[in-house]
Amino acid sequence: MSEPDTTIGTAPAETVEGFSVRRALSALGRGDLASVRVLLGIAVIWTIFQIANDRFLSAVNLSNLTLQIAAIATISIGVVLVLLLGEIDLSVGAVSGLAAGAMAVLSVQQGWPPALAIVAALGVGAAIGLFNGFIVTQFGVPSFVVTLAGLLAWQGALLWVLGDTGSVNLPPSIITDLTSTFFDPAIGWALGIGGVVIFAGVEIHARRRRQAAGLGVSAIAGTALKLGLVAAAVIAAVAILNADRGVPLAGLIVVALLVLFTFITERTRYGRHIFAVGGNVEAARRAGINVTRIKLSVFTMASMLAAAGGILAASRLLAVNQQSGSGDVLLLAIAGPVIAGTSLFGGRGYIWSALLGAVVIGSISNGMDLLALDSDVKFMITGAVLLGAVTIDAVTRRRREQSG
Repeated sequence: MSEPDTTIGTAPAETVEGFSVRRALSALGRGDLASVRVLLGIAVIWTIFQIANDRFLSAVNLSNLTLQIAAIATISIGVVLVLLLGEIDLSVGAVSGLAAGAMAVLSVQQGWPPALAIVAALGVGAAIGLFNGFIVTQFGVPSFVVTLAGLLAWQGALLWVLGDTGSVNLPPSIITDLTSTFFDPAIGWALGIGGVVIFAGVEIHARRRRQAAGLGVSAIAGTALKLGLVAAAVIAAVAILNADRGVPLAGLIVVALLVLFTFITERTRYGRHIFAVGGNVEAARRAGINVTRIKLSVFTMASMLAAAGGILAASRLLAVNQQSGSGDVLLLAIAGPVIAGTSLFGGRGYIWSALLGAVVIGSISNGMDLLALDSDVKFMITGAVLLGAVTIDAVTRRRREQSG
């Protein structure tokens, strides 16, 4: 296949060591550089809100933003897994509320050890996810219908679990420590530098393995640029967080989950099977992939992650009530990954879109709170952002199919 023409009319496109600006713009238009598009969007959003309110980019507010998005980002990781299958889970918000409610009642009212109550809450999430997957795979009911029914049923279950009190306050314990623990600056720097070193080691090892296998690798300059950007982002994040209270435990939990599920989806056979099922379920079945097992496991993990998100939300708010997991939780959990480039049509996306999308949505919500906008305006703006993201996803998917 010949190299694409790098001229526009008679003027050559700008290139730097083989990089073509026109190619990059074309890739953005096809949706191939979704993460770059999202990062540019975050930069624009932060600039707008900083101009509108100079407290937006303060260390205190960015530290608060980290805690605010932790729960949504955790739930969104599970949403990404389901979306990669070409399915949808509309019950994640309700599941997060129910799991948090079960944890609070067991810990506060039943006297269970907090750690055991957390495990039980995660078990509640796993059981619900397994049930969802069973109905979808064994009866062929669309996941939209199954999880929509769950959205209503699990909200009702939360009301039943909480009982007449309607609210349970969480006393200081390991549960509240999840979002109230901050590490000393020295520990924060050690964690940040260690993370960068590990990331560099993984990238270099993967590059060498590809070379040894005779596979194509990107230019060394591209790898160096990638490592440099990651290092700069980590250093900036640690510096900002240390300027306030330090690196939060909740943030580390989210990052650990992102790394774990990125490894699962991108470096294991199981992860490749998830993408295969999402890309073409019938072709995956004919290739010998156990589609039923893949779907059951993914729905189970998604609901467990929803439960984990509910636990983090309860930890930050120090309480669980009848509204836990309701409101805009579901919208934000789904909108984030879609905005960051995970397709609603299955087979395309990446786990880190959960974090990038949560940053986008969380930044918009946080900025509107600083500007004291009314709730009706906030909902309309958030809805418009989601509609725009879905539209972009549909358009780029059409362009990719046409160009392919």
